[in-house]
Amino acid sequence: MRRREFITLLGGTAVAWPLAARAQQAGGMQRVSLILPLAEDDLEAQSRVRAFRLGLRDVEWVEGRNIRIDYRFSAIDPNRLKEHVAELKSLAPDVIVGNSTPVLAALRQATTSIPIVFVVVNDPVGQGFVSSLARPGGNITGFSFIEFSIVGKWIGMLKDVYPDLSRVALMFNPDSAPYYDVWLRSFEHIPRSIAVDVRAAPVRNTAEIEQVIAKLGQEPGSGLIAAADPFTVVQRDAILKSAKTHRVATISSSRQFVIEGGLMSYGPDPSDIFRRAGSYIDRILRGEKAADLPVQSPTRFELVVNMITARAFGLTVKDSFLLLTDEVIE
Repeated sequence: MRRREFITLLGGTAVAWPLAARAQQAGGMQRVSLILPLAEDDLEAQSRVRAFRLGLRDVEWVEGRNIRIDYRFSAIDPNRLKEHVAELKSLAPDVIVGNSTPVLAALRQATTSIPIVFVVVNDPVGQGFVSSLARPGGNITGFSFIEFSIVGKWIGMLKDVYPDLSRVALMFNPDSAPYYDVWLRSFEHIPRSIAVDVRAAPVRNTAEIEQVIAKLGQEPGSGLIAAADPFTVVQRDAILKSAKTHRVATISSSRQFVIEGGLMSYGPDPSDIFRRAGSYIDRILRGEKAADLPVQSPTRFELVVNMITARAFGLTVKDSFLLLTDEVIE
């Protein structure tokens, strides 16, 4: 353990111990609910759950000792999500943690009294979940994910690795990530140094994913952005297989995409955000109100490149670019 992490852990322990100790001495146990839009056996879901547990341990909340965690995995199924929200609300947890826009929207509709901490949610102000980042108001606060400016960074990074890039499709599901239409309309009016045509590629199923990528494969100079969206994470196998078949260079925000064969990823580290969420759970359990806890932005970003995929696509990644990466998969 690094010295800084050790000191941070000690500091968190010192603050949280009295409450944890009182809960144990009183024989009580706090209850927290966690809803993810992924399947329970998804490696990305498992990574996020591990990080969440570690974040709680950082502040002396140990599952089974002084806190109970109820997990639900909706796998982007609206009916299952509705059932999960109703179930968890009936359990009357002390805090509910929601991951993704669809989950947060369902939770907000279900309760205005139970504190809600969101994790990995884009544009919470623009979507109307909170009044402002500094003063969220209501019963909701949390940790945002990406901002509008990252669209330009994704395009620039693809162009660095694929110099012939002339058009990019940004793939997302408008049901689970409606804000991308707004972002792209704004993006069209910003002066850019990179002459790349950017188009929206809304998809709702695997057949539409295949159609979009097959068309890109027929157009020289095309690339794909698998946008930060629970749908694209769940459907990443279909996206990656089609991109490989049609030789379409793809970038996403998720490291898991690259591990499983995508060209590159750039974005905040979801596991880091899930771990940081433990601090807000602790503060709410100690009596603070969600309305008074400012929404926090990501602090750790990762750039990952898969050199196996780059070589298969005939792409040359410059050493100067590799020096910027956090991880290179060979």
